[in-house]
Amino acid sequence: MRTHFALQPYKCRQCNQTSLHTLDHINQQRMYTGEKPYQCSQCEKSFSDNSDLINNQRTHIAEKPYQCSQCDQAFSKKSHLTQHQRIHSGEKPYLCSQCDKAFSLNASLIKHQRTHTGEKP
Repeated sequence: MRTHFALQPYKCRQCNQTSLHTLDHINQQRMYTGEKPYQCSQCEKSFSDNSDLINNQRTHIAEKPYQCSQCDQAFSKKSHLTQHQRIHSGEKPYLCSQCDKAFSLNASLIKHQRTHTGEKP
């Protein structure tokens, strides 16, 4: 109901910003303050968001819940599965504005753009 009627009942006591969920604003503030209350017990890394901690913990136990539907590869992060699926679909959403070449990964586009700029990092 809150979503449909754009109700934002939670108000921050410090900045008066309102949000739909209490965690939305808390997580946003943590990004600005650098607060990282979620700490991994295995590698001592800290995170501002619990979901980032969960993703990190998957690397320690090799949990890979995101399974490709077209082959037997599995991934610990959904974004990695999305990138992998482009191999099967041929999708190349990252377009070079200078020569119209297309790439499946943004990192590949950035590397390619250096051929136009001459940048050598």
